[in-house]
Amino acid sequence: MNAAAPMPRSAAGRSGAVLALVTALALLYIWSSAHALPPIVASHFGPSGVPNGFMPRRSYLGVMMIIVLAVPVLTTVGMGSMLRRPGARINLPHRDYWLAPERREDTVTVLLGHMRLFAVALVLLLTYVHGLVVSANARLPPLLDSTLMMRALGVFLLFTITWIVMLLRRFRR
Repeated sequence: MNAAAPMPRSAAGRSGAVLALVTALALLYIWSSAHALPPIVASHFGPSGVPNGFMPRRSYLGVMMIIVLAVPVLTTVGMGSMLRRPGARINLPHRDYWLAPERREDTVTVLLGHMRLFAVALVLLLTYVHGLVVSANARLPPLLDSTLMMRALGVFLLFTITWIVMLLRRFRR
């Protein structure tokens, strides 16, 4: 058996600090860029970039900030409390090995570190999309750059595939 080394507690703490910092900076960017939005924001766009949904600037700002804040909170608090429950059903390769009492806490720590990394990527994606919405609303009529949106989704998909491979490799025996 080739057990991978557990994630050091300091690395787990750093991943939480990085997530908190990225989230705080994202919220600051969203808040500070809201002044560039019109009173009625084109907030939803079709595949061609043409807006098909609008909302007041204040509502858009509130929704974006709640979503960007909810991602890390649900990831850290929600997943953390769920994973730490003794009867939690955690689906992992070789789960009996990784969830054995002597390895369970380290396994949960590693999983939370991976979830925080994924949350950072989600916050960055949401922040980038907000930037695209701000740019789209600067045009008359508003138009979202679909190419940039597709590129962002492509990068996020590539990240997600890499993240899954890293997670699976981490939990092989």
